[in-house]
Amino acid sequence: MSGALFVAGDVVTDVVAQHRGPLAPGTDTAAVIRTLPGGAGANVACWAAHQGCPDVRMLARVGAESAAWHERELRACGVRPHLVADPSAATGTVVCLVDTGAAAERTFLADSGASLRLDAGDWSDGLLDGVAHLHLSGYLFFSAPSRALVAAAGAAARARGVPVSVDPASAGFLAELGVDRFLSLATGVDVLLPSQDEACLLTGLPDPADAAVKLSRLVPLVVAKLGARGALVAVSGALRARIPAVPATPYDTTGAGDAFTGAFLAALVGGAGPEEAARAGCAAGAVAVRQAGGRPPHGGGRSAGGEGGG
Repeated sequence: MSGALFVAGDVVTDVVAQHRGPLAPGTDTAAVIRTLPGGAGANVACWAAHQGCPDVRMLARVGAESAAWHERELRACGVRPHLVADPSAATGTVVCLVDTGAAAERTFLADSGASLRLDAGDWSDGLLDGVAHLHLSGYLFFSAPSRALVAAAGAAARARGVPVSVDPASAGFLAELGVDRFLSLATGVDVLLPSQDEACLLTGLPDPADAAVKLSRLVPLVVAKLGARGALVAVSGALRARIPAVPATPYDTTGAGDAFTGAFLAALVGGAGPEEAARAGCAAGAVAVRQAGGRPPHGGGRSAGGEGGG
């Protein structure tokens, strides 16, 4: 397979607040706070480029106030941005609360802003010229305008024989949208890349291996991301492989799943099989958890925080 990877999804501004131990209600909790470029779709695109995919393109909608910064950050990661500046909505913002204890667990507060206002009018079939693979961020499934774009992009890809992948993106939003509705909207998708929680939610099964197998009867290739336990590859109703994680001491797990997806897609577009691509994904995830934020290292970031309270 050769050609470009095209990602349609979300570009947001991440405000990452790293603290150690429980938050102190009603008073100050010391934290290191950074403002970083983010968004699941954008992170995937940047990690794909970082992993050597030579032509990665990104379609997203952002607020006019930060469009230039986000475009510079995407280009710095090797991504060709197609950003639509929204005249009335600000760029989406996600506050990431990261406990820097042993598990480096994180909690997200999300304001989607302009990101889910991406719509069919922002799509052109010509965007697929020279494209070998289309990836859709699952966040696009969670608003009516962006679902219209999903339908238009998916139809255009199928007409050209371009395979389509989806990362469901958020178990919380999936539950709100409804499992049956999501699966109906994902009809025709070639690759599904859920987290363990998303796979189990989408099937109602407690075991992620069983969940991946069940999903692969609906989507030909399912790669379930298990974090520190690696990944599962299921193909057409059978479990193909269990891929071990690459050992890593986590500092910030924000974007680790996006790193996996980006590296997986870069390998897949480069001609690797699903198992080899999943190994590349696990390796990228291990790199991602050792640093702050969801993007690969390149020296970007708009501001650095210090000790502070909220």
